[in-house]
Amino acid sequence: MLTARRRVMAAAAAVVSTTLLLASCGDSDSGSSDGKTLKLWHYEAPNSAMGLAWNEAIKEFEKTHPGVKVKFEEKGFEQIQKTAPMVLNSGDAPDLMEYNKGNATAGHLSQQGLLTDLSSEATKRGWDKKLSAGVRTTSQYDAKGVMGSGKWYGIPNYAEYTMVFYNKDLFKKHGIKEPTTFDELTAAMDKFVDEGVTPLANSGAEYLAHQYLYQLALSKADRAWVDSYELYKGKTDFHDAAWTYGAETFADWVKKGYISKDSTSAKAEDAGVSFIQGKSPILFSGSWWYGRFVDENKFDWGTFLWPDSKMTLGSGGNLWVVPKGAKNKDLAYDFIEITMSEKIQNLLGNKGGIPVAADPAAITDPRAKKLIGDFNTLSDRDGLAFYPDWPVTGFYDVLVSETQKLMTGSAKPDAYLDAVQAAYDKGVQDQ
Repeated sequence: MLTARRRVMAAAAAVVSTTLLLASCGDSDSGSSDGKTLKLWHYEAPNSAMGLAWNEAIKEFEKTHPGVKVKFEEKGFEQIQKTAPMVLNSGDAPDLMEYNKGNATAGHLSQQGLLTDLSSEATKRGWDKKLSAGVRTTSQYDAKGVMGSGKWYGIPNYAEYTMVFYNKDLFKKHGIKEPTTFDELTAAMDKFVDEGVTPLANSGAEYLAHQYLYQLALSKADRAWVDSYELYKGKTDFHDAAWTYGAETFADWVKKGYISKDSTSAKAEDAGVSFIQGKSPILFSGSWWYGRFVDENKFDWGTFLWPDSKMTLGSGGNLWVVPKGAKNKDLAYDFIEITMSEKIQNLLGNKGGIPVAADPAAITDPRAKKLIGDFNTLSDRDGLAFYPDWPVTGFYDVLVSETQKLMTGSAKPDAYLDAVQAAYDKGVQDQ
């Protein structure tokens, strides 16, 4: 989301500092190579599982590295996403940075020569052994910047996936059964509409809208379909049964009132806040929201995997990347090592994240156990389908703008599919 994730991911953007990246160019100690400062950028919300875990990792790092200070700078997701190539090609690059994974993002930077090859460190420190195959996919990129093979350019130390978040109190208030099947989900949304409630929280200006559409397509897809689309292991036809179903069903959901046309210009933060405030009974989004919902939701709520679908959006988490021009690379490697330690991984798990190297017995929080259990279910059935904007550079903006047209009715499903096909084909050709 957005990759994604963005999400990827992008939920944190509205709650962290919006200081322009260029402003940091004037820092007097920027790019220090004295071995006494680790310049770190990440964009996780302070009360998210990752934000809490990385803050503890900073304390652990400074304790185990006497005389070394971590200079942490908060950055927004979109801020890093849009300006990273420029900053990383300057003398102001951090030593360690969180960055979005996928061909269009980390893969693109690796192809441009802006990231450090971490292959030897991954092997020497055993990171390659700690990451499962599905999570590891986004760590490696070939010479064309395509994920899944080649050199290691990033290390994810958590995983993520999308799920249906639902407000149990609102379901009870309106006498609606909690759904366990796709038909029951649509029946519930019909009832909410009848009751004057828009069931789905959405953001047309960011990743949520096109992730709804991608999930609908995934419900008719399989691993070969995903690999063709994401890894170029076949030809992608946006007018096939799965994509057509996704576009047509999404447009129909807008017409039915499941998704408000008023959310066309909404950001991901708006959607999340709508759920937190108890206005929207359902939000389909990622595990990156989980810790924040635990902290801020004032009502009874639950989660479930998208019903009647083997696949959903998900992958390893965002990557720790070491810029090619980083001045303190050894310190960066040591910090990654700490975030992969059992202590930090266990904390991450108990705060609502999905750790990649935790002790299962150390995860005691009931909600966290379900979160991790559902991820294991998804992983065991090979159900991680990555994110729709990953395949080619610039595709995120295309998906946002074209999906907005579906929401406003200015484009029909066929025109939508034509537009994304053209952008995708051009992107693949330019790889």
